[in-house]
Amino acid sequence: MGKPNFSEDFKRDAVHQIAVRGYPVREISERLGVSPHSLYKWMKAYGQAASQASSVDHEAENRRLKRELERMTEERDILKKAAAYFAKDAK
Repeated sequence: MGKPNFSEDFKRDAVHQIAVRGYPVREISERLGVSPHSLYKWMKAYGQAASQASSVDHEAENRRLKRELERMTEERDILKKAAAYFAKDAK
């Protein structure tokens, strides 16, 4: 089994997800099937351009956080309803 060759665009996109979007290296590593060591190496090589773009990408981060907040709020509400339902049955 040989060493996989990843394109420059693939490497930049992976670094972008870590540096700009704030995803953890472990998550990106598992999702893309790349070792964490390779990702850290790519971050050294391509990190300068990504970190410059990160200062401009605040709107995307805000949208991501709003979606996450909405999902968490929905999950909380479902759990509250379930707890009330089971508490009513326990009486």
